Parts: sequence; structure tokens; C-alpha cells
Amino acid sequence: MTDKNYQKVIESLHACMEACNHCYTSSLEEDANHMKACIRLNRECATICSAFEQALSYNTAFIQEYAKLCKTACVACGDECSKHNHDHCKKCAESCYACAKECAQLIA
Repeated sequence: MTDKNYQKVIESLHACMEACNHCYTSSLEEDANHMKACIRLNRECATICSAFEQALSYNTAFIQEYAKLCKTACVACGDECSKHNHDHCKKCAESCYACAKECAQLIA
């Protein structure tokens, strides 16, 4: 498969990475101690999504492994962001869950 077959996944990964990075920087400006778990998961999820996006662009042989890791990270980040009432957290959670859904389809 070429990366065109993964275009929807790539777009979802990129959107999730951007949402996580925005949530990360916004959370740092708030009560960083209260948002510690959110901040940590934002960075992890953004890094994993970015790596998977890049790997899909060169037709990685490890799609299943990346998809499983990415799904796990996205659900964890989405669950944490869902605990907070900030707009950036809500948007991040939505993006994480959408990305997790795309990754789950690659696993199936």
C-alpha cells in the first residue's frame, strides 16, 4: 500500500499531534502542577502520532505495531484530557479519540 491509502489516517495523526501540542502549551500556562498528567500525556501522544505519521509516509513494515501503540496513547491522552473543562483539553480529547478510531481500523 502507498501512503495515499493511508491519507485519512495521516490527516488524523497530524491533527491529533497538533491538538496535543496546543493542549500541552496551553496547559503549561495554567496550573501546571494540577495539569501534570495531561501535559505528560500530551507530549507522549504528540510524539507517537508524529512518528507514526512519518513512518506511514515511507511505507513502514510496522504498521500494526505503530497503530497499536498510537491507539493506546491516544485513548490514554483522550481520557486524561476529558477530565478537564478547558476548551483545549476538550478539543484534544476529541482529536485523540478520532485518531484512536483510525488506528483501530488499521489493526482490525
